[in-house]
Amino acid sequence: MIRPGFLSVTERQSLIKLARDGLEEHRIARRANAIVLLDDGWSCEDVSAAFLVDDDTIRDWFKSFETSGREGLSTFGYEGSACRLSTEQQVEFKAWLTDSLPRTTNIIGAWLEERYGLSYSRSGLGVLMHRFGFEYRKPEVISRKLDETKQGDFIKDYEDVLNNLDAKDVVLFADAVHPTHQVRPAGVWVPKNTPVAVEQTSGRQRVNIHGAINLETGQTQMIEAPTVNALSTISLLQMILSVYSAARLIHIYLDNARYHHAVLVQEWLKHSGQNIILHFIPPYCPHLNPIERTWGVMHENTTHNKSYETASDFKTAITTFLTETVPKGWDQFRDRITDNFRVISPKDFRVLA
Repeated sequence: MIRPGFLSVTERQSLIKLARDGLEEHRIARRANAIVLLDDGWSCEDVSAAFLVDDDTIRDWFKSFETSGREGLSTFGYEGSACRLSTEQQVEFKAWLTDSLPRTTNIIGAWLEERYGLSYSRSGLGVLMHRFGFEYRKPEVISRKLDETKQGDFIKDYEDVLNNLDAKDVVLFADAVHPTHQVRPAGVWVPKNTPVAVEQTSGRQRVNIHGAINLETGQTQMIEAPTVNALSTISLLQMILSVYSAARLIHIYLDNARYHHAVLVQEWLKHSGQNIILHFIPPYCPHLNPIERTWGVMHENTTHNKSYETASDFKTAITTFLTETVPKGWDQFRDRITDNFRVISPKDFRVLA
């Protein structure tokens, strides 16, 4: 609580004059006005509501005035007219940020206060980080066993297939997914100070789906199976063969799961699927299979912040999205589910320990 009446008559008159001076920088005038209101007995919360900023910002303005007087009101941090960090401190701070990659603004604020005796609000720290050229980013997950050569060879072979397609040829991508009957909490924008929640289900039932997608049309083939194995692979291939019965060649790209290589599958291909060609994606390269992106879009639309009372309702939502929503709304999804492949190398990342 800031006690009112802390300003002298001279200080108060000076700040009122500053707040009313249209020639002064607007930000300084706002701060001067805020200090006067605090002196009138307003709380930090009331002043923050009037100025549309958070109450920590008001406290920082007060601390700046308390420490440096009127001059403290013209302090705007890293890019301000009176930088709170000296040139040497800026260099040291940026070096610390680059080396440690702190996870939260709380850690950054504590370091600044301990090292330099400077206090920032959470919003102020966010602005400071952007000004230093930092952004908040979630690390990508990459395999330790990525092979750049195999990725490059696969992309070249895929492009060769596309460049030599016959008008009656078809290209598909296949994979399996196993969504569990659970809601996935996802961030949303809500009114300030409004707590939000999602209703969790107690079920652990899983839906096993073996499917394929055509990136040209958005058409999908999806089967639900008790277990994803060689038999479900054959069932999927049979469905694909019936849908594309007029195709000359059906190119199917899929991962190296053992059931895709099973002897049972190979025997079926010899006798019933002679016009099906299986192309295997390099190990540990889900980024080279667009149907993986289909699964991501599926979760965004069916499990993020969405709760289903029964496993049956959950299964219906999943299968309906994959078999109806995606094909019918392909214009909406095609920019997300693409074959815009690239080679991923650990050398392209700063890998966190």
